[in-house]
Amino acid sequence: MELADGLPPGAEEFRHRLEMCDAFVIASPEHNASVPGLLKNLIDWVSRSRPQPFNERHCLLLSASPSMVGGNRGLWALRVPLEHLGTRVYPDMFSLARAHNAFDDHGYLTNDQLRARFESTIANFMDLVEASTHYPCIKRAWVEFLGEHPDPAIDRVESR
Repeated sequence: MELADGLPPGAEEFRHRLEMCDAFVIASPEHNASVPGLLKNLIDWVSRSRPQPFNERHCLLLSASPSMVGGNRGLWALRVPLEHLGTRVYPDMFSLARAHNAFDDHGYLTNDQLRARFESTIANFMDLVEASTHYPCIKRAWVEFLGEHPDPAIDRVESR
């Protein structure tokens, strides 16, 4: 199928959207303490593209669930394939436990601390993406923080 038809249409659209951005957000449910099969399948299909569309993109992971863990176990499982593919997954994930009781009638989080943490997570993620996009030295710091060493032949990192 792949040789004759290429990627499935949904995977091709997702690949195209990845290539058009510096960062993306995934808000995912948790299925059996892991990644939903449909999402994992989408990532697997898109990962077959060259150049690798996940590489060097920033990602923020979010979840909400009626459970007490808020889908957090699924986000930890989701980090593995994304980081393997070169995605810079933001360290602070946001999981909302007991989500069915967390919002008022207007759709706002009722807990002030949770709302502040959610807003801070979004703002800090956007600051990182902005800095990485406009100030290449931040990418060098990020890569070195992860214990990697940039390779000038393949990494778009300015030298010091």
